[in-house]
Amino acid sequence: MGHLNGPTLLPNSLTRLLLLLLCIFGLSLGTELSFVTCGSVVKLLNVKHNVRLHSHDVRYGSGSGQQSVTGVTSVEDSNSYWSVRGTSGTLCHRGTPVKCGQTIRLTHVNTGRNLHSHYFASPLSSNQEVSAFGDEGEGDHLDEWTVQCGGSVWNREEAIRFRHKATDALLSVTGEQYGRPIHGQREVHAMASPSQHSLWKAMEGIFMKPSESPAGSREYDHMHTEF
Repeated sequence: MGHLNGPTLLPNSLTRLLLLLLCIFGLSLGTELSFVTCGSVVKLLNVKHNVRLHSHDVRYGSGSGQQSVTGVTSVEDSNSYWSVRGTSGTLCHRGTPVKCGQTIRLTHVNTGRNLHSHYFASPLSSNQEVSAFGDEGEGDHLDEWTVQCGGSVWNREEAIRFRHKATDALLSVTGEQYGRPIHGQREVHAMASPSQHSLWKAMEGIFMKPSESPAGSREYDHMHTEF
């Protein structure tokens, strides 16, 4: 694998501000939210392997050559934050609960690239490669993932799955570990069949919550933070 040039940041100044507040305070603000909402910035834990979805400015040395996506055991790493966003064709209004069956994009906050998959082979297991792709939050239709959960909305306590809309494969970890320069990080890939390896749970982050504006219309500019 080779190193990329300097990272590009997500253009959304609100997202960057919220992430900064999260890192500074690390506190719970407001009422507990039991669901994940659009506009939230979260870390995602693979339940089976106890690693958080992660990316960084290191490209794959094979396959697509795009920015690599891995799993890390560290809880504190700031490269594990992802912003929950709508797709190019479907808005995801800030603060609204993400519905089961809804298609979203997950944008890596520190580099502005979207969680992505395609028919390249992953470097360690030869499953379907998962990468980070795009520029300042904008990529293509291969950045779209459908949230698979059991109720009406994405519950934070529930282990859920992400199905890649274009290829129908599930975001997964099966335990393969990289050597240098990212020693010990786990391979993240996509697989056709559901299993314990494809279960994910929302963990630390900033959870946007809806509120009533004085005029009675709904605004989505409040947050709930957990770190």
